[in-house]
Amino acid sequence: MKLAFSTLGVPGLPVPEVVALATAHGYHGVELRAHPEEPVHAGLAPAQRAETAALFRDAGVELLGLAGYARVAAPGDDAPVLAEIRDLLRLAHDLGAPFVRVFPGADPDRPREESDAIAARRLGTAAEDAAALGVRILLETHDSHRTGADAIRILGPVGHRQVGALWDVMHTWLGGEQPSDTYAALAPHLGYVQVKDIASAEDTTPLPLGAGVLPLGECVDVLSRHHWDGWLCWEYEKRWYEGAAPLPGLLGAGREHLLRVLGEAA
Repeated sequence: MKLAFSTLGVPGLPVPEVVALATAHGYHGVELRAHPEEPVHAGLAPAQRAETAALFRDAGVELLGLAGYARVAAPGDDAPVLAEIRDLLRLAHDLGAPFVRVFPGADPDRPREESDAIAARRLGTAAEDAAALGVRILLETHDSHRTGADAIRILGPVGHRQVGALWDVMHTWLGGEQPSDTYAALAPHLGYVQVKDIASAEDTTPLPLGAGVLPLGECVDVLSRHHWDGWLCWEYEKRWYEGAAPLPGLLGAGREHLLRVLGEAA
């Protein structure tokens, strides 16, 4: 498996410094948070896109994906949601990123079946754009659909190879789902896995990998037993927790922890 980290852990950090961190600490790739408050977002001009792509290429660091914020199950018209996804897909294509992350974001007061159908319809439509651009849309296990069993209710009806799943190990754990059950649900659709650690269900402040309660070893063991060889991406949520320790000082130990876990699983 290859290792990456998300720029959610280094909010606002210029891309050259992000690439330098990956190189210095031995990470194979980076997931870029795509948001207007970050250096990389859908409003980048063509020259800026080319420059960003070149920074990663020249350093030998892979751009794993763009973490976008489109909410595919949210109520309302399809057009704004599809426009947001298409903007992300074009940005990913221009940067050479294979994946774009989207959220479910369903209204909890609406019938589950209605939200699932809305999300499947939008993803099915966007899948054609994704195919044309050579980018894959990944629905993250998050918010209204935090488990693999939840996500598959959307992904199953879509049934398109350019639409898959992003397994966030914290959300499936918070949803009470066992790693083996998550993998069984998502395996045919799995794009990559976001790892992290927290103190408890009540305190989700990010911790160094291995310092909390999330079953990272069990998750990696399940993946290894099924010969899955994709990406593990450390999503350290510094942006939402200003008091959390700075990520750069944790990257080296985080990589070593993941390598130990991988070694034990092997």
